Amino acid sequence: MNLIASLAAAVAVLASGAAPAAPPISQAYPGVSDTSFTAGNGDHVMRLSIDIPVGAPAVWHALSTADGWRALSVKTAYVDFHQGGDIETNYRAGSPQGSPDNIKNQIIAFVPERLLVFRNVQAPRGFTDADLFGRIVTSIAIEPEGAGHCRVTLSEDGYAPTPGFEGLYGKFLQGNAYTLANLRKALTAP
Repeated sequence: MNLIASLAAAVAVLASGAAPAAPPISQAYPGVSDTSFTAGNGDHVMRLSIDIPVGAPAVWHALSTADGWRALSVKTAYVDFHQGGDIETNYRAGSPQGSPDNIKNQIIAFVPERLLVFRNVQAPRGFTDADLFGRIVTSIAIEPEGAGHCRVTLSEDGYAPTPGFEGLYGKFLQGNAYTLANLRKALTAP
């Protein structure tokens, strides 16, 4: 496509009110694969995976401790790790525990070094569609694949085919891919 045709296509998209498409996840975040799908009930299921050249214990430490969450790019993290416990984070440093601006996820279930399941119980003040966000369930599966290597798969379900959920899906598709890429970077940095 030549430059004039590309510009004309971009103008047509902007004039229609549609947002330009983000690059595919694998292009924006090399190593992250997107095998998301639509369930039989019409809900979108997000499924992103990445291979990490470390063992399951290192990944589990990153997901089950405050130090681990801080290594993933949040500035503040508080973790009360048990079924029914919370993972509370904020992208700003020094946010006190319990702040209404923190992101708080409740741990639903876990299998050490294999699976973590949680859902949001508090979004930061002003977060668009916070009530919908609380209906999304996130699971992170860790699959060992030989000595010192594992595959991490982050799945989220509950994205109904409505505008509010579709907006959240677009936001979290990029955000979760970023988180997985950061997980690999944090665990493999010298």
